Amino acid sequence: MSSDERYQALKGMQDILPPDIYIWQKIEAAAREIFPLFGFKEIRPPIVELTSVFTRSIGENTDIVEKEMYTFNDKAGRSISLRPEGTASVVRAYVENHLHNLPSPQKFFYSGPMFRYERPQSGRFRQFYQTGVELFGSSSPKTDAEVILMLGRFLEKIGLEGLSFQINSIGCEKCRPGYKESVTGFFSDRHDNLCPDCRRRLNLNPLRILDCKVGRCVEMRNGAPQIIDYLCEDCKTHFDKLKSMLSAVGVKYTVNPEMVRGLDYYTRTTFEVTSGTLGAQNAVAAGGRYDKLVKAFGGPETPAVGFAVGMERIVELLKRSGQPDLPVPDIFIAFIGDAAETQSMLIAERIRGAGYWAELGDSEASLKSHMRRADRLSAKYVFIIGDEEINSKTIKWKKLSDSEQGETPISGLTDFLLENITRH
Repeated sequence: MSSDERYQALKGMQDILPPDIYIWQKIEAAAREIFPLFGFKEIRPPIVELTSVFTRSIGENTDIVEKEMYTFNDKAGRSISLRPEGTASVVRAYVENHLHNLPSPQKFFYSGPMFRYERPQSGRFRQFYQTGVELFGSSSPKTDAEVILMLGRFLEKIGLEGLSFQINSIGCEKCRPGYKESVTGFFSDRHDNLCPDCRRRLNLNPLRILDCKVGRCVEMRNGAPQIIDYLCEDCKTHFDKLKSMLSAVGVKYTVNPEMVRGLDYYTRTTFEVTSGTLGAQNAVAAGGRYDKLVKAFGGPETPAVGFAVGMERIVELLKRSGQPDLPVPDIFIAFIGDAAETQSMLIAERIRGAGYWAELGDSEASLKSHMRRADRLSAKYVFIIGDEEINSKTIKWKKLSDSEQGETPISGLTDFLLENITRH
């Protein structure tokens, strides 16, 4: 690198800095609070997998595999990829570690970075983060309803409002072939007006045309056959029960018969949560059922359902609704003199040991500079310690929000903290 070049993050990558990081931590804390209430346990699969893990699950003819995956050969000559989504890795872990031998259902949640080489835009990055859940071992529509209910409770916990829950059924291997044939016939008459990718999809997997975001392809979908008109009796019964259960537990939803999935492994239930304030890319969470994926990975036939939440989009929504309360120091200690500096360190350790945030002033700063810094940090209280305080074994304090002042004995420090400051 020449001397006039600057180090900077790669395009589509971002540094997550304070104060935004506190919003991220709020979301992650909510996941760790809500998901275990439904019996979900955390799992942490690796970021890098064999490329075949994703081509098997996502589908070789998808945009993700064909255009967006970060794929390369390692030193052993194996094709490996940075994970573009989380479900495939969790399914691989489920099969490899024989988790299907444990009592069903098995429930997991995860959080971490994913990677797709696509055009960066608002709320979308090449390294992006998802929080997701996967449940294995139940085919009941009750399970689908419970997972959707849990998603709603999670989003409510972090303070999101004005969201829309949309559901659909995309059928199974029995009813999908007839629908696929009908879609192929519909778009064959519109072949010349489709984008180049969708012309190719028409022969490989015509259902993917329904998921295309190109404007003219979206227009071409008007009047296209809808999967819910082709559902077999089992899939129709499953979907009807799901709708009934969602209504019973108070989840407001709309049926969106145009909602399909761009991944090969989905069956029956699909769902999305969208926001009206994010523009065209408005989905904040999406999921559904994938009853055939575990078997595709060499495990026993195992029904499964899950969802993933886009962290960046949730953070953006929370920022638009107003910054959450940011953490600030409980105590800022201003000291005067060498002896007071040593005493301040001892007092700071007592404060931290009691579970409170303490900041120390700088050695060479004046009392005025100490107070100015405490104010910039929005500290709740300032403790002032000098020779006089050391001799009297007291601490002068000032509450910055209303300038209230007073003294407290050093021996009563713990009582002062408990009485005046809410523990983090």
